[in-house]
Amino acid sequence: MALSEPAPHPAQEQIRPTDSAGASDAAARAVALRAPLRPAVRVPVSMPAAPGTAELTGPVFGTADVGPLDHDLTRQHRGEPVGERIVVAGRVTDRRGRPVRGQLVELWQANAAGRYAHPLDRHPAPLDPHFTGAGRCLTGDDGRYRFVTIRPGAYPLGGSNDAWRAAHLHFSLFGTAFTQRLVTQMYFPGDPLLPDDLIRNAVGAPAARARLVSALDRTLGEPGRSLGYRWDIVLDGPAATWTEGDR
Repeated sequence: MALSEPAPHPAQEQIRPTDSAGASDAAARAVALRAPLRPAVRVPVSMPAAPGTAELTGPVFGTADVGPLDHDLTRQHRGEPVGERIVVAGRVTDRRGRPVRGQLVELWQANAAGRYAHPLDRHPAPLDPHFTGAGRCLTGDDGRYRFVTIRPGAYPLGGSNDAWRAAHLHFSLFGTAFTQRLVTQMYFPGDPLLPDDLIRNAVGAPAARARLVSALDRTLGEPGRSLGYRWDIVLDGPAATWTEGDR
């Protein structure tokens, strides 16, 4: 994904119903669309195959693919984007708290008006010519990642129920290949739309929903310029961060 291209986003962001369908029905269809639509592709390998052979034959990202400004979504264009500047940072760990090093972390989001830079988003909110809404970085030896971006706006799902999505960031984490990809979402503390967010409420366990909400951390921000939010990601175990395959 080149940062100059429109930001990708999950299926539910493409559904803004204009007919009589309720927003809850639209969200339910969107969640269903997150499942694969096509059967798995068989990768021919010589036998006997070593463990992990299939993963090693797929696309793999290297450090050369991550540019020095890819983590800063506010510096990818000539001008400053509109909106509240924020820093989002945290650690990626396994179930034992050990850092996951060299993890490719991707982020995509709506702009401050609640619109994605994507041709399928028909939300009648303004686009920002200085904000594409997509970034990436690699975790360090301590498992830490960091993004500089704009706080996204809420947006309506449409339909007769007037349901809105709470402000959120989409995260994608890769292992060594696409077959190891995890996708999840991060929310902001104190957002009044959180209790009614249909996608967040699709997560059954209250503890898992709570782990999707970041924490305000002033030490992560830039004094006089931006607030900071801490959001740690646990990849496995009983305290794992919920991902879109967990249903």
